[in-house]
Amino acid sequence: MGKKVIKFMDTSFRDGFQSVFGARVLTDDFMPAVKASVDAGIDNIEAGGGARFQSLFFYCGESAFDMMDRFRAEVGPNVALQTLARGINVVALSQCPRDIIDLHAKMFKKHGMTTIRNFDALNDIRNLEYSGERIAHHGLNHQIVVSMMELPPGCSGAHDPEFYMDRLKQILAADIPFHSICFKDASGTSNPRKVYETFKAARKIVSDDTILWFHTHDTAGLGISQNMAAIEGGADGIDLAKTPVSGGTCQPDILSQIHALKGTEYTLDIDYRKVLVAVEAFEEAMKDYFFPPEAKMVSPNVTLSPMPGGALTANTMMMRDTGTLHLYGDVIKEMSEVVARGGFGTSVTPVSQFYFQQAYLNVTQGKWKKINPSYGNMVLGYFGRTPVPADPEIVKLASEQLGKPVFTDDPLDILEPGIPKATKILQDNNLPVTDENIFIIASCESKGLDFLQGKAQVNVRKISDEKPADKKAAKAAPAAAPAAMGPRNYTITVNNRPYNVNVTEAGGVQATAAAPVAAAPVAEGTDVEAPTPGNILKVLVEVGATVTKDQPLVVMEAMKMESDVKSPSAGKIVALHVAVGDTVQTGEPLVTIA
Repeated sequence: MGKKVIKFMDTSFRDGFQSVFGARVLTDDFMPAVKASVDAGIDNIEAGGGARFQSLFFYCGESAFDMMDRFRAEVGPNVALQTLARGINVVALSQCPRDIIDLHAKMFKKHGMTTIRNFDALNDIRNLEYSGERIAHHGLNHQIVVSMMELPPGCSGAHDPEFYMDRLKQILAADIPFHSICFKDASGTSNPRKVYETFKAARKIVSDDTILWFHTHDTAGLGISQNMAAIEGGADGIDLAKTPVSGGTCQPDILSQIHALKGTEYTLDIDYRKVLVAVEAFEEAMKDYFFPPEAKMVSPNVTLSPMPGGALTANTMMMRDTGTLHLYGDVIKEMSEVVARGGFGTSVTPVSQFYFQQAYLNVTQGKWKKINPSYGNMVLGYFGRTPVPADPEIVKLASEQLGKPVFTDDPLDILEPGIPKATKILQDNNLPVTDENIFIIASCESKGLDFLQGKAQVNVRKISDEKPADKKAAKAAPAAAPAAMGPRNYTITVNNRPYNVNVTEAGGVQATAAAPVAAAPVAEGTDVEAPTPGNILKVLVEVGATVTKDQPLVVMEAMKMESDVKSPSAGKIVALHVAVGDTVQTGEPLVTIA
């Protein structure tokens, strides 16, 4: 009897990009490596979705739809192209209404995709029903997901084989159409024995012809052993990647997996020599990209505080931008308690961001002094049911700080249709009303509008950008003789006290106290502060405007999430302290209300 061929999907060009580069990679740079992968015999490739949808508009100045079209043109008609969706969030970071969920599937089918892997971080099956039905309706393969991770030490009640089988049975009972089932461990923390027991139990529940898939990350150094456990338990397929993105925060390497399967009854059935050629092409394509050191490290502590590889580098890049990277270790440690008290939602986007943001606040503001709005909405039920009830004390704090009650109904039922709203935004800005543009506005909001208006800014980290050619020219050019300078006069301020400084032609310096200058009047009122570090995307008010309680004032991007900063009370805007594009730290004033 021959060996069982294990199917695999090459995740290099989606999860690899997200896990290593925060999803910031330009299409022109990697398309030659896509061609080389197909030439190597790889016929199943992850081509978009997840963070690789928004990131193209946010950071690359490109359309994700154009990227998908180029992908299909490059690989031809027969290669399977897969994308990632987040249940009722689809490819956004907030929930999408039913009409946008339907449009998502319609557009991804139109732009050449074959399969959509569809997960819900809370494992709330309600969040997979409508999204899965629309994926199948529009002619795509639906790979439905059970989300996995390891719980922090001392926790129990979910994320064991019994919990996963309960969710699998709920999927089957709900009669959701699917083509295959994936058990997805975005943090790479599930211990291999649990992976084996999960697949062994799942294989007994589903039909013999049901395709079972496993997805993990190598962040904790467990990827290959997890894959072997899944295969031995009955998995039909796994996710792998190619160097230079494989390992670390990404998926295990194709060549390493080939080696691990030697002497077993399983094979990937691919020629390693052809893979080596594809690897060389990929390494050449990525040689100018900045690789964050943490992306290539084994991080054993994530087994205690599960942080998914796809979010880890996005978070560290944001912390680099805001000068807070030195706090990363403390935040990861704090995540353990945040997960333990938050109801055990799986640490995968967007819930991993909720966890990280709350952990950051606990580190910088004091434990549970400030509830992050997204984390608060999760424990209150506005994203669906958490696997176990969140800690009652945390639920009470969230309800008090957000001014909202606990919610137990279907999240989709409280969302207004998105197409009319997006259509009006396009019309108001004299932009073409197309299905693609509607979806871009609905899923990317203000940054989607910026892109469509030609205002997108490219923020891709490349090595060559750190060594501009003009620096070399400056070094090569002879130093210019200093210009003759006469006496100069300056006014400087030291400890809020002004001084007149006179520099004579001979180089002497004399400083005298300046006459006091009347201080500008300080706006009196209540400062509305930044809840997290981040970037200002939009300022929604002007000085002099009258605002109501809970009215959005500023839109911020923090740790891959966009959120409104709302007015704590009714009043009048007496000062604005930020502008679009500013980077702020936690606690910095954004506006003042009197």
